[in-house]
Amino acid sequence: MTHGSKVTRVQSVPAENLSFAKRLRRNMTATERILWKVLRRNGIDGLHFRRQQVIAGYVVDFYCDAAKLAIELDGGVHQEQWKYDEERDKAISQIGVRVLRISNEAMLESEAVIDHIRKVLRSRRRT
Repeated sequence: MTHGSKVTRVQSVPAENLSFAKRLRRNMTATERILWKVLRRNGIDGLHFRRQQVIAGYVVDFYCDAAKLAIELDGGVHQEQWKYDEERDKAISQIGVRVLRISNEAMLESEAVIDHIRKVLRSRRRT
């Protein structure tokens, strides 16, 4: 595992982005809480995740540095802001981070979602 990656250690993050990320951590949605229960404390294959990580100026819901994987849980607002999300995902992917989007509805089948995340993590760690 690489320590001190540019995503988690070296990037310059404006104070307002840090403040926004902290606010989001304190006010997680119900589906974020469900997924965080699984991801926290290295819950999938011993991999460490961060909540509300700032990447390329954007805040992602969850981030695993070892796999360079960002996970976004999408509720209804994302149907209206798809263009923003598309631009955001492109900026994040340009620094080598894959964005995995999961709908809030899919979280109702959380075991299937966790299996999918596990498969994506394993494929990312091989690259």
